[in-house]
Amino acid sequence: MFMTKQHLTTARTLGMALVAAVGLASCATYDDEFAGINTRLDQLDTRVQDAAQSAESANQSAQQANQRLDQMESRVQQLEAAPVRAPRG
Repeated sequence: MFMTKQHLTTARTLGMALVAAVGLASCATYDDEFAGINTRLDQLDTRVQDAAQSAESANQSAQQANQRLDQMESRVQQLEAAPVRAPRG
């Protein structure tokens, strides 16, 4: 059976359709991969923001604790510098 011009045209059209379908399928695959990567990046971004907020909160707590320690230190120095009182009794 010899291929006629119509058969060749049909085969060529089917071949081009197959190439186009494979090309579109690979684009969809890349879209899925990019969507997955973007989702992971969003999750990481959220974790980083949460960690930054936690670090900021810890920093503020540490600064408040340092201020209280400075106040206590100055009171201790006042007590150490005060004249010694005689015990009662």
